[in-house]
Amino acid sequence: MTNLLAASALLPVLLIAYLMGSVSFAVLVSKAMGLNDPRSFGSHNPGATNVLRGGNKSAAVLTLLGDAAKGWLAVVLAAWAVQQGWVGAAAVPLAGLGAFLGHLYPVFLRFHGGKGVATALGVLLGLHGWLALAVLLTWLLVAAVTRYSSLAAILAAIFAPFYYILGNGVVWRVDTLTASVIVAISVLLLARHQANISRLLAGKEGKIGARKATPASGRHRRGRKSS
Repeated sequence: MTNLLAASALLPVLLIAYLMGSVSFAVLVSKAMGLNDPRSFGSHNPGATNVLRGGNKSAAVLTLLGDAAKGWLAVVLAAWAVQQGWVGAAAVPLAGLGAFLGHLYPVFLRFHGGKGVATALGVLLGLHGWLALAVLLTWLLVAAVTRYSSLAAILAAIFAPFYYILGNGVVWRVDTLTASVIVAISVLLLARHQANISRLLAGKEGKIGARKATPASGRHRRGRKSS
């Protein structure tokens, strides 16, 4: 009976975290700044990277910060609820997972969300700041060396669970549920990057800062044909 009550108390936490994660800053920021909906161009992905493809760096940065902030806030609010004695400690990592799932499958966007890199980082920041820093540094290092944003995200996702385990007894004490949530987030991130992995293996993935050749306009093609 006690376990059932404890489990039921976690449901509101999961729901609130999921709804927070479902808020798409890519769509909101683009709309507020009078930009095209990120779902209408590029990868059609409502995330910071695709917003950047639209050519507005400020909008991309705001999207990145917003997506990370919602993951962090969901975890922090859950931790506060634990301190108030409203829910058990399991609410903290589960809130992080809820926010991440909300970003991937947002109810407000018919369950078609982003890849979750920024939100995952925000969740890790809420769980353990040093863990988030280690993962961020991994992303920055790989991105700087290879110029592949996707590869950086993939390797950061792979290393995140290992960093958490390695930090046991040094920076934090490993919690089984938290470890499971981090592994789940990493697996989901890898799943969302399947297309990127295929392009990387085929040598067709675009690098950071690389410009794609723009097709000739219809007017230019007609002009050449008539000349």
